Amino acid sequence: MAEHDFRYALLNPQHTLTECRALSPGRYQVTGIGGAIHSGDTLIVTLKGSRDLPLRLCVEKVRHMIRPAGQWLAVASGPVFNELAIHQWQVQCEQCGHREELEFATDAKADKASLPKAANARLLELGWQAEPQHLCPRCLKEHA
Repeated sequence: MAEHDFRYALLNPQHTLTECRALSPGRYQVTGIGGAIHSGDTLIVTLKGSRDLPLRLCVEKVRHMIRPAGQWLAVASGPVFNELAIHQWQVQCEQCGHREELEFATDAKADKASLPKAANARLLELGWQAEPQHLCPRCLKEHA
């Protein structure tokens, strides 16, 4: 199955999203143009209100439109949020001192105790080590 990255749509206007909205928690309706989308494909989109936080959606079914040419409508599954909250945290490498601002998403009703766990999961996605100390990808390479 193919992976379609819609985060940088301005670089390729023939391959862009028109709309992405939640139908229910974990189910999304996505409308776009171009890209030859098929069931089972993965769509990568940027969350509204975020600088660079991606949302990965798995296409369940897709309907290709006749007009306008190349337009499609897909139903996809993804992370379950009743109400989305985007958090911004700073992390500092304990070896070299490199600082990075990271964004991560949680359900808005999640308790404060679950925020560090979600932040650590996002750190791992970005290539950092979260436990037992924070290490950036560059320092991890040097230790390997």
